[in-house]
Amino acid sequence: MASSGGEETPEILAFMKLALEQAKIAFESLEVPVGCVIVMDGKVISHGRNRTNETRNATRHAEMEAIDVLLNEWKEKKHTKHQVADMFSKCYLYVTCEPCIMCASALSFLGIKEVFYGCANDKFGGCGSILSLHTTTTTTSDIGRKSYKCTGGIMGEEAVNLFRNFYELGNPNAPKPHRQLVQQP
Repeated sequence: MASSGGEETPEILAFMKLALEQAKIAFESLEVPVGCVIVMDGKVISHGRNRTNETRNATRHAEMEAIDVLLNEWKEKKHTKHQVADMFSKCYLYVTCEPCIMCASALSFLGIKEVFYGCANDKFGGCGSILSLHTTTTTTSDIGRKSYKCTGGIMGEEAVNLFRNFYELGNPNAPKPHRQLVQQP
């Protein structure tokens, strides 16, 4: 897993604060509080928040929401696949939690330039915590994937606090256990 190593410039912090605002909107919508922004040429061009409960679609993570906004916008403008790939190669993603395996892989196929994230994702992290999908090797499974730089720990404490508050309140959308929980003496 990558760490911030003191690279927290005012610009990086400003964009991460915008990602945290999206996470707070997710929290208020009873979603797991993850938010992101996509930046190109120093400007936010898309944002997203978790919407898995709202849409009843497990793929509607913050990153996928933000990506789909861009893909739809660029499709309407009739950009070619080459133009879209070129634009993604100039984009930075700021997200409150390390991208999961699904999102990290999608970012690799899209060719995102760089990812900055808040806290690590110790259960599903795709940028070093579980798998390192932001790096590629020369295997056939890497065909079409591109490496991207990944830096974690940016405002991680704020991101963890959002998660802590969310889970302390109890996730109203969490599945009910299928079996009785064993009580510890």
